Amino acid sequence: MNNSLRGTVRLLGAGLRAMLVLTLVCGVIYPLVVTGIAQTAFHDKANGSEVKAAGRPAGSSLLGQTYTLDKKDKDGNPLPDPKYFQPRPSAAGPNTENTQYSLTVSGASNLAADSKVLLASVEQRRKDVAEFNGVSPAAVPPDALTASASGVDPDISPAYAKLQTERVAKANHLPEDKVADLVADHTEGRIAGFLGDPRVNVLELNIALQKLTKN
Repeated sequence: MNNSLRGTVRLLGAGLRAMLVLTLVCGVIYPLVVTGIAQTAFHDKANGSEVKAAGRPAGSSLLGQTYTLDKKDKDGNPLPDPKYFQPRPSAAGPNTENTQYSLTVSGASNLAADSKVLLASVEQRRKDVAEFNGVSPAAVPPDALTASASGVDPDISPAYAKLQTERVAKANHLPEDKVADLVADHTEGRIAGFLGDPRVNVLELNIALQKLTKN
């Protein structure tokens, strides 16, 4: 009985020591080492790819956000601000049709390509974007009509940015060529020259626009 008790105590002691060592190594030392490496070698990415404006955090270059007025439409959604470039639609939020980047969840609408609901949404977006920017519905590019798979895509196509240039210039009382140059300066090419498509980061473009309006 005594031998059995001593054996049990030894096992419990060994288990406790192993737990303390593993807790120290895996719960303290390893996280500190990884955090140190991340902060040293990848400081920007480790801190959420933060973008600042006037010295204050304005958002993340990896996450889309809205630029809206205090006014709302008949459905209770905030109206887009004509002074800013607008992002692509988002299906992220408390429901699959939310287009205001209310990020309760992220993700796509999961509607099939032949969904009548999706088709109606696309056609309504085409009408709204065309009317908002004063262009023909046929001129509206696909990324202005469809949400991304993540629902938080921070980029738009150069075509969609160019489509918004005239409206943004007028709303800010700026020469259109100045705003067009701003879009060109913020257009990024394909990754490594062949991956993905050319894109424009909306947050970074709007921050540059704010600086231009103050000059």
